[in-house]
Amino acid sequence: MPSENDFCGKTKKFNGVQNGGKISNGCHKKTKQVDEETEKAWEKDFCETFEETPMLAAISTYIGYLILVAVGHVREFLKSIGIGVVKCVAEPKIPGFVPLYQTWESFYSWYVYRRIQDCFCRPVSGVPGAKMVVIDRESNDHRWSFQYTGGHSTVLNFGSYNYLGFSQNSGPCAEEVEQTIKNYGVSVCGSRQELGYLDLHKQMDRLVADYLGVEDAYTVPMGFATNSMNIPSLVGKGCLILSDELNHASLILGCRLSGAKIKTFKHNCMKDLEKNLREAIVDKQPRTHRPWKKILIVVEGVYSMEGSIVKLPEVLRLKKKYKAYLYLDEAHSIGAIGPHGKGVVDYFGLNPRDVDIMMGTFTKSFGAVGGYIGGSKVIYIVILSC
Repeated sequence: MPSENDFCGKTKKFNGVQNGGKISNGCHKKTKQVDEETEKAWEKDFCETFEETPMLAAISTYIGYLILVAVGHVREFLKSIGIGVVKCVAEPKIPGFVPLYQTWESFYSWYVYRRIQDCFCRPVSGVPGAKMVVIDRESNDHRWSFQYTGGHSTVLNFGSYNYLGFSQNSGPCAEEVEQTIKNYGVSVCGSRQELGYLDLHKQMDRLVADYLGVEDAYTVPMGFATNSMNIPSLVGKGCLILSDELNHASLILGCRLSGAKIKTFKHNCMKDLEKNLREAIVDKQPRTHRPWKKILIVVEGVYSMEGSIVKLPEVLRLKKKYKAYLYLDEAHSIGAIGPHGKGVVDYFGLNPRDVDIMMGTFTKSFGAVGGYIGGSKVIYIVILSC
């Protein structure tokens, strides 16, 4: 069992594949050799649901975009010689001051986005549940401005992270929230290290841990901060982070704040990940050439922008082979996929104890706010003490 310092980046013992056959993170026992056919059986049933953009759709989109840019440059030229009017607030040129908007930003806002902005930023009324009410509006000056017509349209909502339909202002969930606020208030006005840890938090931590199938869990009031503020407590200087190139901004920020060395690998490419693992163990730390204190693989269960699913069985195989750690972000997969709704680990039928750090949020599937980190008891103690 590692000490708490092993997770704070202070340990001096990390020798990669040379560790007597033991798994250095202490979260697993030594496993028996698994037959290669059994280990790769998941590939037969796994079908990537992420579709490539059809060539015709891509070409037509690019052509339309280029036409907007070309027409915009023509209008910009006419405006510079006094022909045409731009119906927006123009920033004056003040000597010695940096402009608020760069040339391309203002150009895009005026001549590209403006022409299609009726498709975006639609004002809504009420709760964005399975259905929502959109306030109707119209423009008489080519979308420089909008006027409300007084009408409303009830539409289906395909743009919110309301995967399980919990986003409602009526029903048992809303009633329970109302009663909880009456009993506990809206805030504890303190951190968990001081006076901000209530029996309700303890119950929630235990409930999340049981749901995930891990030893313990730690809940956080903000999903973005779950990644950005807790990754630095797990790795530091002398550690290496191998991050998927399409990871979320919160993961990227957390990795940068940690002070660890960061290397990205191609999206969902296991060959590139293994190549980086091999190079990290062989080349070691730059300048000192000491072994890395820890190697942390950071991936998402379902990638938020692409919708692709991580090849978790293969990631776990590489993690065990090279004695690395795994940080799995299940913000968009927990509650949404898997036969029991327990995320990508459940989707592949894997053991959650094989994942060192399981992260997720309550904002997507559960109609709430905040996030969690699940793992071993040691992980819980380290995060709670940092």
